[in-house]
Amino acid sequence: MLRRTLLATLLACAASAGAAPRWPGDSVYQLELPLTDQDGRAIALDAGQGHPMLVTMFYTSCQFVCPMLVDALRDTQAALAPAERERVGVLMVSFDPERDTVQVLRRTADERGLDRTHWTLARTDAAGARKLAALLGIRFRALPDGDYNHTSLLVLLDARGRVAGRTTQLGSADPAFVRRIQAQLR
Repeated sequence: MLRRTLLATLLACAASAGAAPRWPGDSVYQLELPLTDQDGRAIALDAGQGHPMLVTMFYTSCQFVCPMLVDALRDTQAALAPAERERVGVLMVSFDPERDTVQVLRRTADERGLDRTHWTLARTDAAGARKLAALLGIRFRALPDGDYNHTSLLVLLDARGRVAGRTTQLGSADPAFVRRIQAQLR
């Protein structure tokens, strides 16, 4: 419900500014969120339009769950046929913009051996991270020691930015989630 209310508010602001909606009413791409990727390039949230995207939020200094999120995304990709893999993008957006600089994102992508033709690690400002998290259904909060409590969630967006699936399964690919991805590719 919160995601729908936030999206409705964002749409109302766009309409009052005279902008015609470009995306379906339930598209995450309605959020005009400036992102910067691991190579320092400015990208838009809707840069993944036209094909399914796997999206999650993370922070690079996480020692526990966030590395498992990367592994779950890799496992999910590995469960797809090679031709399917080529058509699915991965976007991981940091909710720790203070520490997750472009250089840190680049180093993380390099250390994890992430294929930049399909994987994007990105950052935005704190307000943008909160808005995106609300739309995706990801909760996070900073702890006094600099760590975060957060939801471990992989979200599948369809070609138009609508949520087409979710999984919280870590440790291996979620077969039902993989089938949802494959359905989006048909």
